Amino acid sequence: MLDTSSPHVRAVLPLLYVAWADGVLVPSEADTIRRQIRAQDWIDASTREEICGHLDPQSPPTPTQYFRWIRALKEGAAQTSVTTRCSLAELGVSIAAGGSDGAALPEPSRRALEDIEAALNIDGEEVLSDLLGERPEPEPPAVEAPFEVDALTALLDGTHADLRERVRTLLQDPVFAYRPDLDTPAYREQVLHWCERLAEQGLGGLGYPEEHGGDGDMGKFITVFETLAYHDLSLVIKFGVQFGLFGGSIHRLGTENHHEAYLEPAASLELPGCFAMTEWGHGSNVRELETTARYDPAAEEFVINTPHDEARKEWIGNAAAHGRMATVFAQLHTDGEEHGVHAFLVPIRTEDGTPMPRVRIEDCGEKMGLNGVDNGRLWFDKVRIPRENLLDRYGRVAPDGSYDSPIPSPGKRFFTMLSTLVGGRISVARAGLSAAKSGLTIAVRYGNRRRQFGPKDEPEVPLLDYRTHKRRLLPRLATTYALHFALDDLTTRFAATGRDASLDTIEAEANALKAYATWHTTDTLQEAREACGGQGYRADNRIGRLKADTDVFTTFEGDNTVLMLQVAKGLLSDFRREFRDMNLLGMARFVADGMATRVTELN
Repeated sequence: MLDTSSPHVRAVLPLLYVAWADGVLVPSEADTIRRQIRAQDWIDASTREEICGHLDPQSPPTPTQYFRWIRALKEGAAQTSVTTRCSLAELGVSIAAGGSDGAALPEPSRRALEDIEAALNIDGEEVLSDLLGERPEPEPPAVEAPFEVDALTALLDGTHADLRERVRTLLQDPVFAYRPDLDTPAYREQVLHWCERLAEQGLGGLGYPEEHGGDGDMGKFITVFETLAYHDLSLVIKFGVQFGLFGGSIHRLGTENHHEAYLEPAASLELPGCFAMTEWGHGSNVRELETTARYDPAAEEFVINTPHDEARKEWIGNAAAHGRMATVFAQLHTDGEEHGVHAFLVPIRTEDGTPMPRVRIEDCGEKMGLNGVDNGRLWFDKVRIPRENLLDRYGRVAPDGSYDSPIPSPGKRFFTMLSTLVGGRISVARAGLSAAKSGLTIAVRYGNRRRQFGPKDEPEVPLLDYRTHKRRLLPRLATTYALHFALDDLTTRFAATGRDASLDTIEAEANALKAYATWHTTDTLQEAREACGGQGYRADNRIGRLKADTDVFTTFEGDNTVLMLQVAKGLLSDFRREFRDMNLLGMARFVADGMATRVTELN
C-alpha cells in the first residue's frame, strides 16, 4: 500500500488520482506514466517500483485505497495555497513540500511532473475543481419580490384582514410557543390551554348569535379556524370540535331554550363538549346509526342506549379527557314509532371530570397525528336525560310522546339536519389548504436557497431554477391559489345564507371542494417533503408533522370518495333535468358549447 505521507508519493498522487478517476486505466496511459516515473532519479528506486505497481490496468486500486488517495490530496491541499487555477504538477509539488519530513522536491521534479501531465493531455483546472469542490461564490438571493407583497397579502387576507392579523399577533405570544418535547397527555393539556386563551379573546363564539355572546358571523369563525391552521393542527381540530361542532350543533339544531342555556358556556369553554355522531359500525352511513333514544312519557325523559359494542361512538374529539357534555346522534323512538336520527345533549362527565353514571369512556390512544386532540369512545347504558335535551329545531316530542316536525318527509328532514355540517366541511377544507400553504412556503423558500450543480466555473444553480423542480412545486402553488379563492367565495356565500335558508347549492360545492382541497393537501405535502430532500424529513422542519396531522382530513367531516359520489349524483340529476326540458335545437347547442369549451382548453 502506498505511503501517502512520503513526499515522493504525494508528488505523483494527483496523477494517480486522475489515471484511475473513471475506474479504467488504458494500457497506453499506464505505459506513459510508468515510463516517466522510472526515469525520475529523484524518486528512490523502491518507491518508483511501488508507484508503478499501482499502474497495472488489470489490478485497479480498491475503493478503500482510492478513497485514501482522495483524502490525502484534500488534506494536503488544505495545508497549501493551491487553488483550482493550479496544474496537477503544481498541486503535487505543493503537497509534497508539506509531507512528513517537510522536504522540498528538486526543481527537475516539477518539470517532470508537467511533462507527464502534458503527455496525458489532462485539463488540470477541471480536475482540481471537481476534486476540491471550489466554485465561485453565488450571488445572495434577492430580497425584493418582483410583485407588490402588501397588495397580494391584502388580496389573500380578504374581507376579514384585521381579524387574521389579530389571530397572527396572538399566535406570536409566548403562550402559544411550540413544545416538541411534550408527551401526549401534556400535549393535550397544552392544546386545551390554548383553546381557553382563544375563548378568553371571544374567538370561539364568533359564529353564534350576538344575543348569546357571539358575533353572528360564520365567515369570521371560519377565518379564525383557517388562520390557526398555520400554527398547530391539533389546536385547530380541538377548536373546531368545541366551538364549531359542539357549539354549532346547539346553535343550528337547537332552539332558543338551548341557545340560552348552553351557547355562552360553550363559547367560553366553561362547558367543554363533544360531537358524537360516528359509530364503530357506521361512519359515513349516518342514517343507519344504532344508538337509540327511547322516550319515556311517564318520566318525560329520553333513554339513551348503546345496544351492542359496534354501536359505540368512536373517534369522538374531546371525549377522552376534557368533554363534559356530548351532542349524541341517535335513532328517536316515541309513541311506538321510529322517527330517524336526531341529536340529544347528554352529560358525560361531572365538573370534576368523573364519568357520569352509566356512561363508559375510553381513550382511542395514539394516532398518526393530531395527538393533541383527545379522541375517545362512548357507550351509554340506558342513560336518562330530560325531554328538553332533544335539540328540537327539526323535530319535537311533546310531554305525552307525540312527535311533530316542520319537515314532514323523514328523508328531507334527515338531509336538512346533515346540512348543518356544511360549515365544518368548508372549515376543514380551508384548514387543510393552510397546511398545504405552509408546506409550499417551506419547500419554495428552500428551493430558492438550496444550490446543486451548475456550469463549469460558475456558481451552483438554485434548485428552483431547474425546470423539473419548478414543475414539482409551481403547479401545486397555482392550484393552492385557485382553491384559496374558490373557498373564500364559498365561505362568503355560506356566511351570507340565513339560518333558515336552503343550503343545497352551497352544500354540493362544499362537498366537492372539501374533497378536492384535502386530496390536494395530501399530494402537495408529499411533494414538498420530497422537494426538500433529507431536510424535509427533519421533524423540526414541520413537513412531516403537517403530513401526519392532515392525513385524516380526507376522511373526517365526510369521506372524500363518498362526498365525490354525492357530487357526481347531484350533477347527473341536474343534467337529467336539463335534458328533459331541452328540445332538439337546445341539445345541439349544448353539444356545440361543450365542443367549443374543449377546443379552447386544448389550445
